[in-house]
Parts: sequence; structure tokens; C-alpha cells
Amino acid sequence: MIDVKGLRKTFGDQEILKGIDTHIEKGEKIVIIGPSGSGKSTFIRCLNLMEIPTAGTITFDGKDITHLNSKEINMVRQRMGMVFQHFNLFPHLTVKKNITLAPVMLGLMTKEEASAKADELLTRVGLPDKANDYPKQLSGGQKQRVAIARSLAMNPEVMLFDEPTSALDPEMVGEVLELMKQLARDGMTMVVVTHEMGFAREVASRVMFMADGNILEENTPDQFFMNPKNQRLKDFLSKVIYY
Repeated sequence: MIDVKGLRKTFGDQEILKGIDTHIEKGEKIVIIGPSGSGKSTFIRCLNLMEIPTAGTITFDGKDITHLNSKEINMVRQRMGMVFQHFNLFPHLTVKKNITLAPVMLGLMTKEEASAKADELLTRVGLPDKANDYPKQLSGGQKQRVAIARSLAMNPEVMLFDEPTSALDPEMVGEVLELMKQLARDGMTMVVVTHEMGFAREVASRVMFMADGNILEENTPDQFFMNPKNQRLKDFLSKVIYY
């Protein structure tokens, strides 16, 4: 579904991604872990062109999307939903309006269709009674669940999650991870940058370890956690997993 070849990204004279090659199949759940500053967020933001690659190619569903105009980029983003660390909800709009805004503005749905879709999604994410609330009235976990519903309103084929629980209080992490697990069970193709090792072990079809702008190791969760090959990965896991 997504094929990445020689992906590089520089900011000024700093090279963040140093030639990444990987692929993501339809229905896969890819979890990316690694130390801060390793390029994880930059990589996932390149996939839907929130960051434009400096070099290399990204092919999505058979089409090279690396050099598109802004209209074509927006078409790609409709098919690749993105959930951010800090929710990025519009504070002046109700929960329901946050969810219906994009599908209506882009002409994908009528107001009535978008409203019905929003009601369905709010039930799915466990917040049917919050439609008329504003983001400031919600907990962090509720905001993130609304943000996920907003992405799902576009009927994406892929969901990208950039550290979706790292801004949450610990007791709210579980409700967001549970929703993500449900999406995984429903067959959604997912790419998730996270520090949640339990989620990676339980949900991922493949776990990637990024450091210094490269993917240093990728494998099934069992092999990745129980039989790591790369020394940097061994050192990393020894610091983050408690047996």
C-alpha cells in the first residue's frame, strides 16, 4: 500500500532522515519506537506530505506521491488520516462541528450525511453525549478520542498516529489505546509512533526501531522484543522494559 525508497529529509544543514527504505502492506499495523530525536515523527509526517521529502520516493497505492501540487496532496491526506500528539481540535467549534467540518467543506458529504456520520463515530469512540460540548470541556483522553473520530470521518484507508498518548495523563492513556486496538481489530491499516511497548507487543504486525534517522531493525513483535539483533535496540529495550 505504501512503498518508501531512499527517503531523506533535511532541515537546514541537519539531516533528520537518512535514506529510509520500507513498505507497508494493506491491513498491517506498524508500530515505530525509538529514542527522542530519532526521526520517527518526521518520517510519519512525510508519509502524508505534512513534511515534503528532500529526496527519495513515497508510493501510495501504486502512485508516486512525492511531487504533487497542493490539490493532489489534499487528496492524499483525505485517504491517510493523521492523529497528533496535541489533538489539534478547533477550540471555538463544538465536538460535532470539529468532526463534520472537513467532510462538508471538501464536498465529500452533505451536512446531513456528515451529522449522521459524526453521531455514529461519537458512539463508536464512546462519547455520544459530548456532541455539543467544546474541547475545553473534555479531558485529554476524550479530546484524543474526538480527534480520532475526526480523522475517521474522512473514511481514510490508512491511519497515522504521532505519539497519540504522550500528552495524556497516565490514567487516560488506556482509553485511547483501547480505541486504537479496536481500529486494529477492525482491519484498519495503521502506522503508530509510540512509547507504549505493551501496545506494540499486542497490536503490531511489525515493530520498527528508529535511531539517528534510520530504521535499524524491524521484525514481528515476538522476535523484536525477545530476540533483538541490533545493539542500539538491545540497549534501548533494556532501559524501557521492566520484567
